[in-house]
Amino acid sequence: MSPALLEEVPLTTEAELGPLRRADWQRLPEEARCELIYGRLYVSPSPLLVHQILAGVLYQRLDQLALRTGGLAAIAPMDVHLAPHSVVQPDVLYLSSARRHLAQSWIEGPPDLLVEVLSPGTARRDRGEKLRLYAETGVGELWIVDGAERQIEFLVNENGRFVVTLPEGKDYRSPRLPELELDILALWQELDRRLPR
Repeated sequence: MSPALLEEVPLTTEAELGPLRRADWQRLPEEARCELIYGRLYVSPSPLLVHQILAGVLYQRLDQLALRTGGLAAIAPMDVHLAPHSVVQPDVLYLSSARRHLAQSWIEGPPDLLVEVLSPGTARRDRGEKLRLYAETGVGELWIVDGAERQIEFLVNENGRFVVTLPEGKDYRSPRLPELELDILALWQELDRRLPR
């Protein structure tokens, strides 16, 4: 059986799960850049340069934090197994030292923080089904980063739904992870320094 691959999230969410599960996902070739979301496979196009630079800079910052605190940071592609019907590859993830045990061959369970850097080919999915999946499966915090607009949505999970948390001035401090702080202005300045002119 060859699974049907979807490039876009359907406009309406179906009540039933798709036919595929984690075992089907594990049979895919390693080269496949796709995610299993609610039992359906989605292909991801190659990301743009701005996406990769942003993901790399955010990973570096979270990795430095992880080294100081005993946590763990990882960058895509890294499978995060959230449910039997859903295996995702967020752009960047962070596990606190208390949740580092989720890191096995893959990440087995919801990380403390997931970062999705928007791309034209995946923005709708990141803001739609993936956001819903992350909330339902207990991901503690989600950052949706828009490099084109120089904007970050900081979302904190409260009882299975995400609530927007606003930064104070140019700094964001996580309400769930006291060790986590981001200088937003410095992030955009670093992005501008790294982008080709």
